[in-house]
Amino acid sequence: MPIPMSSRQIADDLTERIRAGEYPPGSRLPTLRELAGLYSVSVSSIQRAQELVKDRGLVLGSPGRGVYVADR
Repeated sequence: MPIPMSSRQIADDLTERIRAGEYPPGSRLPTLRELAGLYSVSVSSIQRAQELVKDRGLVLGSPGRGVYVADR
């Protein structure tokens, strides 16, 4: 059984996806539940990962209202 990714690893992966253009500026990230399913982790792990990505200045918003990729 694979080891679940840490919040930091998920944040790093989301950062790479944003930088690669998979999530372009202004686009909405998938919901917490969708991301939790994608990474096979809990919603709280996704919330921590999103906070890390937000601290990097790559996304805006908050869980519950939607998280959007910041304009560069």
